[in-house]
Amino acid sequence: MNWCHYRFRSVWDLTARPNAVYTVLERAEDYPLWWPQVREVTPLDEHTGTARFRSFLPYELRVTARARLRDPVGGVLEVGLAGDLEGWARWTLTARSTGTRAIYDQEVEVRKPLMRRLALPCRPVFRANHAAMMRAGRRGLAVYLGGV
Repeated sequence: MNWCHYRFRSVWDLTARPNAVYTVLERAEDYPLWWPQVREVTPLDEHTGTARFRSFLPYELRVTARARLRDPVGGVLEVGLAGDLEGWARWTLTARSTGTRAIYDQEVEVRKPLMRRLALPCRPVFRANHAAMMRAGRRGLAVYLGGV
């Protein structure tokens, strides 16, 4: 088993309609406005940007994200990731009678040297850190969109 490889899935049920959710999610540079753990996003060009994250553990992750898929009709946003995390992340939005189901899938390999050294003993803590970040993101997005 590669202890530095992670697959994550988070499901967020939101009261806003899919087009409103998509509009917010496609503007990655605004994530720090509603997602506390996304500390900074800097666009580099139309398809690429850098991001800095930090949750409750005392380390930051820095990545360069490059758009791989933008499909507003299908409700899919996907980026390739390089830097402290290498892999991809994808939002998939579907309409529900009460709003939108947003599914966040991510498959990455950690490249940050300290996290690689601590991969085996700290894996549960790293997963908990990610889960806390995702819960805060869901809450922040719901408030930003104007509903809980």
